[in-house]
Amino acid sequence: MLGQLLDSSIPIPGTNRTIGLDAVIGLIPGAGDVVGGLLSGYIILEAARAQVPTMTLVRMLANVGIDTLVGVMPVLGDLFDAAWKANTKNVVLLQGHLVSFDDTDDGERSVVGASFLALTVLVAIVIGGIALAIYVARLLWGLSTQ
Repeated sequence: MLGQLLDSSIPIPGTNRTIGLDAVIGLIPGAGDVVGGLLSGYIILEAARAQVPTMTLVRMLANVGIDTLVGVMPVLGDLFDAAWKANTKNVVLLQGHLVSFDDTDDGERSVVGASFLALTVLVAIVIGGIALAIYVARLLWGLSTQ
């Protein structure tokens, strides 16, 4: 439900395409993609609680990281954000784990540890997104004042 809300909840009139709340929030300069990244993080934290394999968590974090970091670029980032649909990809990964989950997992791991790791990486992505947004804004400001 959250994945669809963030990626595909708003139909584009005259087309069969949709965008989501994530793309709309991403239009807010600087903060929009950071907020979108935080909302996307909820899906990853739920995946960590569901004890998805570590490599699946890594793929999910990469999806959100790419979405957040590319999303901070003006115009190009907004178009990419509407097309990438990281949340939908992450929900599919989570559902794939939940469908194939069995009690003979290849090893136990701490839900708290996985959640902490996921949260730490998400914070790093958000900080990287903020730093990149500041850099791009300063670069654009410098070009416009020359």
